[in-house]
Amino acid sequence: MSLEEYFQNTEGVGILGTADAAGNVDMAVYSRPHIIDETTIAFIMRQRLSYANLQSNPKAAYLFTEKGEGYNGKRLYLTKTREESDSDVIASYSRKKHVSDDSTAENRYLVYFTIEKERPLVGG
Repeated sequence: MSLEEYFQNTEGVGILGTADAAGNVDMAVYSRPHIIDETTIAFIMRQRLSYANLQSNPKAAYLFTEKGEGYNGKRLYLTKTREESDSDVIASYSRKKHVSDDSTAENRYLVYFTIEKERPLVGG
């Protein structure tokens, strides 16, 4: 099963791990990634700690644990390759339609990653 099929058909919870240049680690709940191709994924990110960490350290890890019994899921080891700030491009990837006005608008980015390694949730 391809990653695209997996994430389209599997329910669960994802956690993105990042670290700043000094090695201070952050973990954040993130939705399923957008699959760009066999080796590239992307996340829509806001200007928060995970995004800030990626400005000084392009390495990240994404852990996805499947809903249900047992310990099933995936671990993806990632390297940031680029980001997109065009709001139309980001909106085309958004799974939710965001309604914002000037008082609540936050900058959003589509951040692309190369998948360096894929492992099962447990073992591997």
